[in-house]
This record gives sequence, structure tokens and C-alpha cells, in this order.
Amino acid sequence: MDSGGWSRRRFVGALAGGAAAAALPACDNAPEPAATPAPEPEAGTSASREARRPSGPRPLYLGTYTSAEGGGKGIGLATYDAATGRITGSGTVTGVGDPSYLALHPDRRTLYAVDERDDGAVTAVRLADRKVLGSRGTGGAAPCHLSVHPGGRWLLSANYGSGSVAVHPIDASGALGERTDLVRHTTPPPGPGQEGPHAHQFVTSPDGGHVLAVDLGTDTVYTYRLDDKAGTLSEVTQAHTRPGAGPRHLTFHPGGRYAYLANEVDNTVAVCSYDPASGRVEVGEAQSTGTDSGTSYPAQILVTADGRHAYLANRGHNSLTRYAVEADGARLRLLGTVPVGGDFPRQIAFSPEGTLLFAANQKSSTVTVFHVDGANGGLRRAGEAFPSPVAVCALPL
Repeated sequence: MDSGGWSRRRFVGALAGGAAAAALPACDNAPEPAATPAPEPEAGTSASREARRPSGPRPLYLGTYTSAEGGGKGIGLATYDAATGRITGSGTVTGVGDPSYLALHPDRRTLYAVDERDDGAVTAVRLADRKVLGSRGTGGAAPCHLSVHPGGRWLLSANYGSGSVAVHPIDASGALGERTDLVRHTTPPPGPGQEGPHAHQFVTSPDGGHVLAVDLGTDTVYTYRLDDKAGTLSEVTQAHTRPGAGPRHLTFHPGGRYAYLANEVDNTVAVCSYDPASGRVEVGEAQSTGTDSGTSYPAQILVTADGRHAYLANRGHNSLTRYAVEADGARLRLLGTVPVGGDFPRQIAFSPEGTLLFAANQKSSTVTVFHVDGANGGLRRAGEAFPSPVAVCALPL
């Protein structure tokens, strides 16, 4: 692994400014997780979405760096009020090193975390009793993203430090088996200013026919087919951004024909077309993030379940960009930016109903929450920021 690339991604300004918050109490003293019924389908208006909000506290899981100064002790446990957005801390799942990104199994019984270290791994946690079910090596350095294949049988992870993607089987208990495949991105050569490949995301297309890996180092989105029986990958095609864009995160429009790509290095976004039959992705023209000429690093981009609005987290500018999604997903129109209320928003996530947006702010060690207006895409702060040590991921259920 090239430690220079990992250090840039993980620590660029991470510890400058803002003292880290105190760690949450250990999970031994925490209450059992709140019930998490599957959300109902998203309604078309803000009023009806409000009516569908569940009552009572909802679980929130928080990722951190345990090896960073002021970092957490493991996966943070909290709850949030779906009506007000207020977060309450409830403990920590210890025994997981540097869990910087989290994902949930489709059956909602198991949580998965990357162990973002030189000797990368992925870990499974049973939610009923918060028991760590074990870890498996990813075969690469500094895994920074993972997702569960929709069928629930495979875990997909991206190794940033070594520029590779891995597949692990998931058994009936939610535990992980030994890796079934590992693919390193060897072509094309690294983009301007990059010393090698840096896989940053590994996700499944909405149709389920392909899995896509976004690589910042090679300026490429790779499309693979996943053999659902063997857990092996075969490359189908590559889509290239403009040189030096540094693509980081891609999210699909619910229509399944378009996706939106956040480019970390050149501070842009792009609309991509996607063909479900061939898996081919075509990257459109670079567009503004609304952060002007100041230094910023776009992190994660989300689109609402109704496909009407998209949001981008901007580190450096410390803002959230709002876009209107037009032409059935084919076009983004910049609406403006909103201060995130924290420092260095590393990751953002919607609540299951889409009525709240959570931002994990790495440098300020906080999580901020916003009410989402389903009609116009407006964002309104939901109270004070919640302190969480070196907050790099928030997963609301």
C-alpha cells in the first residue's frame, strides 16, 4: 500500500481545528436496539411523508477512526427522534478497528463495517445483541466503502490504499466467509497527481445486473458482473472521467437510467447515463458544485427516493449543495448551497423515510441533522449538532 495516498484521504486536515468529542459509553451499559420496522414506500408529498414517520426512537450507527487522536472506541450507538431529528447517544460496539464506513444487511439483522487499516478487513456485527461475528481480510489496504448485494449473499468492499475491490460470502447467520474474489485496478494508468489506483466505492446497479466500482486514482468507473453462485467478478466495461477529476462516489436516480458522480479532486459533479442491458456507463460534462473557487473536496452525493432532488457534501467549503433533478434524471440544476453546521462533512445519509438528512463531520467530531422539504428540496437544521468522535459515517435506520 502507498501510505501517502491513504494519508491524504484519511487525514487531510482531519485533526486540525476542533477538539474531538468524548467517546460514547461502552455498549455493555447501553439499552437494546429500538425496533426497526421496514419503512413504507415513500409518498409523493412532504405532508404525506410526515404522516408516515414512525414514533419512538430509531437506531443510529456511527463510524469513526479508532486509531486517530480523539477518535472513537468502535462503532457508535445512538438513537434519533424521527420527528425532531434529535440524537441521543447510547453506547459503543467495541472490538472493531477504524470502522469508517457502515452498511446494513437487507434483512436488517446484521451490520457490516470496514476496518480501514493497512491490513484491511470487513467485520460483521449481529444487531440483536451487538455481538461481533468476526472479521475477514479484504486482501488490500485501507478499505473505505462496503455494500451488501441486494440478494444478501455477498458483501462488496473497496480497498482505497491498494486500488482493489473484494467480494465476501455472507452465511445465513450474517457472518462473513473467506474472500471469493479480489480484483486490482491495473488499467488505465493513474490520473494526474495520482501514484496508483484508489478504489473508493463498490455498489450494485438498481437493476441488480451489474456491480460498479468507482476509482479515484484511475479516473474510472468499472462495471463488473458478479457470479451469484461463485462470488467472482468479470469486468464488463470501463467509463472514464476527464483526467484528474478523481471520482469518489456515485449514486443512481431511482429510474435506474442515470447516476450522479461526485468528483473529489477537481470539485465537480457529472450526470452519467447507464444502460442496464450492457452495464455501460457514460460520464457527462463536469458541472459546478456551487462552492466557487475555494478549496473543497466533494464527498458523497445522494438523490431522494422520488428522484426530484440531489444533495452533495462539500468538505472544505463545509456545505451541502442542493440540485433539482430534471428531465427524468438526465439533468441536474444547481439550486445553491447550505452551511452544514460542522467541519469537513465526510458522509451524508437519509433517514428511511427521506425526511431527515444526517451529515457526519470529521474535523468537528459532530453529526448535524436537517429536515428535508419534499416539495422544494429545502434543508432546515434540526437543532444542535451531536458530538461524536471523529465522525466519518452516520447510518440511520
